[in-house]
Amino acid sequence: MPMDAHDIEAMIKAAIPDAEVTIRDLAGDGDHYAATVISESFRGKSRVQQHQIVYQSLQGQMGGVLHALALQTGVPGGPGVPGT
Repeated sequence: MPMDAHDIEAMIKAAIPDAEVTIRDLAGDGDHYAATVISESFRGKSRVQQHQIVYQSLQGQMGGVLHALALQTGVPGGPGVPGT
């Protein structure tokens, strides 16, 4: 059963309370999403570390219920952050 975008957002926000999370369903099938996660807690961390934090928040759902997640992370006001 596909994972709902609201569930993905809730799981990320539960683990990263200050996160601004935007989820897009890329294929309309509930299996392929893009997420943008902006959090002050990412400051000073590499992009790989930021992505690891987000993947950990999904509690093992990646590759199972959640088939694909294109992930963009950053800090508020940081370079490459949408809407800044």
